[in-house]
Amino acid sequence: MPSPKSILFVHQNFPGQYLRLAPALAARGHRTMALAIEREGVVGGTRVVRYAPQRGTTLGAHPWSQDFETKILRGEACARAALELAKQGFEPDVICANPGWGESLFLKDALPRAKLHLYLEFFYRAEGGDFGFDPEFPAPRFEGAARLRARSAAQLLALDAMDGAVAPTAWQRGTFPAEYRAKIETCFDGVDVARVVPDPAARLELDGRVYRAGEPVVTFVNRNLEPYRGYHVFMRALPALLARHPDARVLIVGGDGVSYGAKPADGVSYKDRFLAEVRDAIDPARLHFAGKLPYDVYLKVLQVSAAHVYLTYPFALSWSLFEAMAAGCAVIASSTGPVLDLIEHGRTGVLVDFFDPAALAEAIGDALARPASFGPMRAAAREYIVGNFALADCLARHAALVERY
Repeated sequence: MPSPKSILFVHQNFPGQYLRLAPALAARGHRTMALAIEREGVVGGTRVVRYAPQRGTTLGAHPWSQDFETKILRGEACARAALELAKQGFEPDVICANPGWGESLFLKDALPRAKLHLYLEFFYRAEGGDFGFDPEFPAPRFEGAARLRARSAAQLLALDAMDGAVAPTAWQRGTFPAEYRAKIETCFDGVDVARVVPDPAARLELDGRVYRAGEPVVTFVNRNLEPYRGYHVFMRALPALLARHPDARVLIVGGDGVSYGAKPADGVSYKDRFLAEVRDAIDPARLHFAGKLPYDVYLKVLQVSAAHVYLTYPFALSWSLFEAMAAGCAVIASSTGPVLDLIEHGRTGVLVDFFDPAALAEAIGDALARPASFGPMRAAAREYIVGNFALADCLARHAALVERY
């Protein structure tokens, strides 16, 4: 066991991606603290100190600079808070930070002795990612690309200052500039494969409706129902699917807001917009919007699923895909870059073109019509997650990467 270290976690919504790592490192004898905006107190054995930027973004500043200024404000506040902790006797050996909000910008300037270990999710660029991927939601080419370049400035500064980093998947690591990748390890957060399991006897009751494993239940899960996660494509597949399979029911989990990309200009939620588009072509009694669910209920959704749909732009991969595979779901997913890290077509899931609702309806229908033939695929999906992304293994790897400094 390495000698005990002082480790500072920095994340506006702590614990965030450090939900499991921080308690694991504390349990291994390290002294841990965290800086956050949203909370303070003790979380999982780690004392959390709240930091607060001292002012808002300058009114009238160039719109391309506003995101950068916001991150500078957060970075300054975090650095000053870290200096105050050092004065009080907590000078970290290692700082673990997510640089997405600018919080890590000046930590190496404030505490140059500390090693900076980043959690990297995605590097925005004008080619090969989410920008311009969906022609239904076009962005002005020059202005959009320029905004992305300005948005990446803070992250480039963080990459230049870091001593090392992790990215959850190989595809996500590959979005970062090649000159920094030697310092970036691929390490996912991990799936609790003892908790996220198949259950052939699963039963779920929601709003008076009962769903059971073995029934033709189609599931779709995301934090929010929005184009980045293919909600519009999924909804457009439903008329053909439900017409072909009169016993099928659809269970959709997610909120009405926007996690990624632009909000609808007309103020109508994406959920309502694309429901209205197909409302007259489907039986609403066979469609259930469950909203956001507690984690244990969400797991039941996966366990009763006969066909689980996951679609995404070329963007950061959702934890829900890992968990759906661990739960032994028959996964039908988009053949986009991040998904290819997990799904091998015909072995651990079925891949379809993101923009093809007809192909999606056919693939879902196949899983409903031939459930027995998807048994080996379900088993292979779980086996792949257990063998490569089990929580204990991922935690041990991530902890070792932090302890190496």
